[in-house]
Amino acid sequence: MKQKFKIKRWSLRTRIFLSMIFITLIASLLIAAVSIYQFKKEAKDYHQDRLERKELAIKAHINYILANTTYPLNTENLPLIFRERIHELANIHGMEINIYDLNGHLLKSSKAAFSVDTISMNIPAPILKVLRSTAEKRYVDFKVKDGKRFRSSYSYIKDTKFKPLGIMNLPYIEDDGYYEKETSNFLIRFTQVYSFMLLISVIIAYFLSSYITKSIKEVSDRLKETRLSEENEKLDMGDTPQEISLLVDAYNNLVDDLDESATKLAQSEREQAWREMAKQVAHEIKNPLTPMRLTVQSFQRKFDPNHPDIVQKLDEYSKTLIQQIDTMSSVASAFSSFASMPAQQNETLNVVKIVQLALEIFNEPYITYHADEPYIITRMDRTQLIRIITNLVKNATQAISEDEVNPMVEVRVFREGEMAKISVKDNGKGISMENKRRIFEPKFTTKTSGMGLGLGIIKNIVENYHGTITFESTVGVGTEFLVTLPITTAEGDEEETNNKHT
Repeated sequence: MKQKFKIKRWSLRTRIFLSMIFITLIASLLIAAVSIYQFKKEAKDYHQDRLERKELAIKAHINYILANTTYPLNTENLPLIFRERIHELANIHGMEINIYDLNGHLLKSSKAAFSVDTISMNIPAPILKVLRSTAEKRYVDFKVKDGKRFRSSYSYIKDTKFKPLGIMNLPYIEDDGYYEKETSNFLIRFTQVYSFMLLISVIIAYFLSSYITKSIKEVSDRLKETRLSEENEKLDMGDTPQEISLLVDAYNNLVDDLDESATKLAQSEREQAWREMAKQVAHEIKNPLTPMRLTVQSFQRKFDPNHPDIVQKLDEYSKTLIQQIDTMSSVASAFSSFASMPAQQNETLNVVKIVQLALEIFNEPYITYHADEPYIITRMDRTQLIRIITNLVKNATQAISEDEVNPMVEVRVFREGEMAKISVKDNGKGISMENKRRIFEPKFTTKTSGMGLGLGIIKNIVENYHGTITFESTVGVGTEFLVTLPITTAEGDEEETNNKHT
């Protein structure tokens, strides 16, 4: 099961590569097997045809002898007829020849007298039975002994009137030395060629698998980078196979759908945010209206122009109303600040100097400031930059617990490439995991007071100037906010800023 799981995890490129190598191996083995089989079949056919040719030639020679002999043609005279001629036949045709009578008893053999005892004196009964029953009157017996293959043909010797006189036996040893040598030479040459072809196959398989999977990998990488909240580029891969083109078209259609969905989602989120904001503002405004109504109603019921403390009571009623009105005004101002975009009256600023000025309003001794260099120039509204710093530092100080022994807020300005970086780091209570994704929502706050518009305003300002704001936080350790703004590199702007803020 584990092995099967590992195979499923193999990449497409690896599978294609191994499949091509496997096909090459299988093809090579099949070629070798077929070739060896063909060699063996050719050897078998060769021996079979050779035995038949020898048999026909010897029988033709025997018929010639029988036609010219002076002995009467009968079975008893066969030993006399072939007494001298059988050795001549064996020498001319290069074959051992044995002649039996019709009952399968040996009459004459071309073997020397001292080795006749090695010859079967009688034809085995099963062979004799088959020979008599076949229409061709011919039978070939095949045996393997001591690793050697033997063929032995049996056929009738007939007189001039086709009357059977005896049975001719031709023992034949299959000599496969030539074919075995050819097979061995073939395997050696095949192994050499196969080794070279295997190397070529590995190289071709590697580049071919890379070529096939290149387009798929590019689409896969692009899919990994595809985000609903970001702008996604379409793929243009030029002339590609039909399957890859279909995949690219599907991806491009997906990008179009994502863009449309992102637009609709953004619109929906904006509408939802404003609806939630409207609910929040309405709630905050209703809160002071209730005590104001009660105060006015109480004043109507208890008003007595002749009361000796009428002036004091009027003053108390007025203060109560003014306090609630100030609360409503504060809510309206906060909402107005969030809804308004940063002013576009940009000026060239030295970020290092402006951050330092923004920190002068704080009296906490644990706030420290460090800049890596004296001048880092950007273009934006000065008030908005101060607003960013004061809001982040204020949040950092409020995040530190009152019983913290060594409170710390570190503000740092530095350059990274073509971007100015402002870091505000504290050792406060940190931001919990469930609050991290909501930290920039307009109405979200972890404080007991306020509307939670501060970070939303900062994000709005920073992004309006083509910057970013991110944070890292660990509960119980602290939080670091990082603001990134584009740098202005013009020397004239830098000189103007130096003169203005030095």
